[in-house]
Amino acid sequence: MASDVKPRVKVPKSAAAGEVVTIKTLISHPMESGQRKDSSGNVIPRSIINRFTCDFNGVNVIDVTLEPAISTNPYFEFDAKVDAAGDFKFTWYDDDGSVYEDTQSITIA
Repeated sequence: MASDVKPRVKVPKSAAAGEVVTIKTLISHPMESGQRKDSSGNVIPRSIINRFTCDFNGVNVIDVTLEPAISTNPYFEFDAKVDAAGDFKFTWYDDDGSVYEDTQSITIA
């Protein structure tokens, strides 16, 4: 895992049963498209986060395939309905085979 790749996630600490909450995620990653050249004229190899998923208590909430045109440090904001307390598991998949994960818990108020 590259040391400069860092996921950040914002999940409310609690919600009412059945409430729809907003989840925010950002991962620090250079996202090299494979289309640019270095100062010597050599193509810089593609290196992107190619997939992002979020599961809540083992059920998929979002699954996104990313393409080379995605910006550096991809940010996602989405809503999820919370029927019970549990864990959101966030997973980012890198072209180099690295997998970055974060888990955030939410309680029912």
